[in-house]
Amino acid sequence: MNGTQMKDKKTALVVGATGVVGQACLRHFAALPDWNVIGVARRKLADLPPGAQSLQLDLQDRAACEAALGQRDDITHVIYAAVYEQPGGLVGGWRDQDQMRTNLDMLRNVVEPLDRASSALTHVSIMQGGKAYGVHIHPRIAVPARERWPRDDHENFYWLQEDFLRERQARVGRWHFSIFRPRIVFGDAMGSNMNPIPAIGVYAWLRHERGLDLAYPGGAERVNQAIDADLIAEACAWAATSPNARNETFNLDNGDVFTWQNVWPAIADALGMQVSTPEPQSLGATVPGEQKAWEAIVDKYGLKAPRDLVGFIGQGAVYADFQMNHGKEAPLAPVIMSSVKVRQAGFNGCIDTEDMFRKWFGQLQARGLLPTAEMARAK
Repeated sequence: MNGTQMKDKKTALVVGATGVVGQACLRHFAALPDWNVIGVARRKLADLPPGAQSLQLDLQDRAACEAALGQRDDITHVIYAAVYEQPGGLVGGWRDQDQMRTNLDMLRNVVEPLDRASSALTHVSIMQGGKAYGVHIHPRIAVPARERWPRDDHENFYWLQEDFLRERQARVGRWHFSIFRPRIVFGDAMGSNMNPIPAIGVYAWLRHERGLDLAYPGGAERVNQAIDADLIAEACAWAATSPNARNETFNLDNGDVFTWQNVWPAIADALGMQVSTPEPQSLGATVPGEQKAWEAIVDKYGLKAPRDLVGFIGQGAVYADFQMNHGKEAPLAPVIMSSVKVRQAGFNGCIDTEDMFRKWFGQLQARGLLPTAEMARAK
């Protein structure tokens, strides 16, 4: 490829590239023929997709961000998927003033150095979610939640980041933005605070090794929605060049609805297990303490997964408790967000939610991060 062709390529800066959304976006953009992609993370990026570049950067360090980004003339798009959470602040901490301000500063530290008169920047995408509608604080929201509703009256760093983008874009006018509100996100990222897949996989194999079937550990049933991380990546690529996505907000989901109880048999089957009677329990209180048992599983099956259990699941067990309604009693109001707007705008990606669960557990097994039923039979 000659220099002119390289210069004509668009370059995406994927910020938060170790997270569940960031990893999916890094893979997706790296596979597109007309894109360069750079993954940004505080931790060193390992196993980069072919063609991807990496940039190790602490987003809370304003001077470091200015030095790393302030003179770049190649970055045309930013996919911002980073989030700061204080320890133990996965749910309640979202209204903490320091946590809110830190998340605003991190976004500012990326956008402001890139946004200069000579900048190539044309588009910025950021992530919100169901918390924009107050699903974490309201016992019930109207169904379905729609993007055109007035802003829900609660404190949230989403609003700080959104207001910053809107004000700056209106002032300079050289670039556009898109805001995505995905439902419960699922992917294969290890050590993520908001990906329950590894934690569920560990919970399943802890039970397997004790001769137990897979019991559903959550609380009351609730009709909900999921979103495959790969679909978010596809939506970001669509929004990067679509005029219909400019300065717009979009809900995202797989295209169907689910309850944990109804998809649990598919999850068990994907993991090579049978379903047993539900056993309500807190995964956040039990799974992280199973370090020795996890090490035994890693050694027994020769897994490539980290021996450090928390390094593998992050806060995924706590997040699973929240999403599975641990400690809640029926009936629970459904949480449904309309995805009509993004489909009418031109993005029509979808996946069956049961197929999504099978896909992600299958990928963890294929990468040697979780055992398979065949491995267990061979022991």
